[in-house]
Amino acid sequence: VLYAASRDGDVVALDPANGRVRWKAETVDDLSAGPAAGNGLVVIGSTSGKVIALDAESGKQRWEANVSGEVLAAPLVSGDRVVVRLVDGRLRGLNAADGKEAWMVDDIVPRLTLRGTSPPVAAGDVAISGFDSGRVMAVSIASGDILRQAQVATPRGRTELERLADVDAAVRVAGEEVYAVGYQGRVAMIALDSGQLWWARDLSSYRGLGLDDDQLYVATSDGDVVALRRRDGGTVWQQKGLARRALGVPAVHGGAVVVGDFDGYLHWLDPGNGRFVARRRLGGARISAAPVVVDDRLFVIDEDGKIAAFRAGGG
Repeated sequence: VLYAASRDGDVVALDPANGRVRWKAETVDDLSAGPAAGNGLVVIGSTSGKVIALDAESGKQRWEANVSGEVLAAPLVSGDRVVVRLVDGRLRGLNAADGKEAWMVDDIVPRLTLRGTSPPVAAGDVAISGFDSGRVMAVSIASGDILRQAQVATPRGRTELERLADVDAAVRVAGEEVYAVGYQGRVAMIALDSGQLWWARDLSSYRGLGLDDDQLYVATSDGDVVALRRRDGGTVWQQKGLARRALGVPAVHGGAVVVGDFDGYLHWLDPGNGRFVARRRLGGARISAAPVVVDDRLFVIDEDGKIAAFRAGGG
C-alpha cells in the first residue's frame, strides 16, 4: 500500500499498481509531516504539535498525542514506538499503542536555524536523527538512551547566518555505515557501532542523500548533483546543469539517479558520469518530498498534491 497526506488534512491509501484509492481519511489539522507506516499504523504530524495515528487497514483514527512543538519531519514507526523529531530540538518516543510519551531527549537549538528537521531513521533497534547543532545522534528506540553522537557540521563564522549548520536531511544507513550531510557543513560517513567519523568532506545540503552499492549522491544547496565514492568520499562527478533549481532528494531508480526540482521536473542522470539520460515533468509544482522507490517503480508527489508512478525503462 502507498500512503500519502496533504497539507489540508487528507490522508489516502493507494493501490501502488494503479493508483486507485483504497481509503481516505480526513483529519481536522494542517498536516506538516508524514505519513509514516508500520506496525499497523499510519502516523502523521501537524503544525499545531499533534501526532495522529490511523489504522493502516481502514484509516480510522487510533489515537492523537499532543507534543511540545511543530512536527516537520516524518515520524518513525518501529516496533512498539513512534519516534518524532520536533522543531524545538527534542526527539520524543511515544508508545505505538496509545501515543503516551515513553522517553524524550533534546539538543541545543541555535538562535537561527533553517526551517526543517531531520526525520528519524531506524538502524535495527536504534533511531538516528540530525539536529540543528550539526550533530547526529543515535538513541535506543526502546528506552531513549543516547548511544552515540557525532559532529557532522560545525558552526563557524561571525554572524548567526554564517553559523547555520543544521543537519536537516535524513541520514542514510547501509549495513554498518551511516551517511549524513549538513547545511554549510560536511558530508560524512559514520560508523554505526562506534559513532566514529570514517571520512568527511566539505559539502552543503539541506535536502538529502541517495545511495547505491558504490556511490553516494548529494543535491547541494547550490543546485549541483555530486556523486561521491562511498568508501572514501572522493568525487566521481559533479553535474552543474541544475543550478538554482531548488533540487529535492536524489533517489536511485532503474540504474539511474533521479532528482526533482522547483518547476515539477524529474531529471534522471547516469550514475557513471552524471550525464542526463531522461527528463519528465510531473506538473508545475515543486517536488520537495523524497521519492519512494520500490523495485522498478518510482513514486513521486508534488506540492500541488499530484501523485505519479514511473517505471524504469518503460516511460
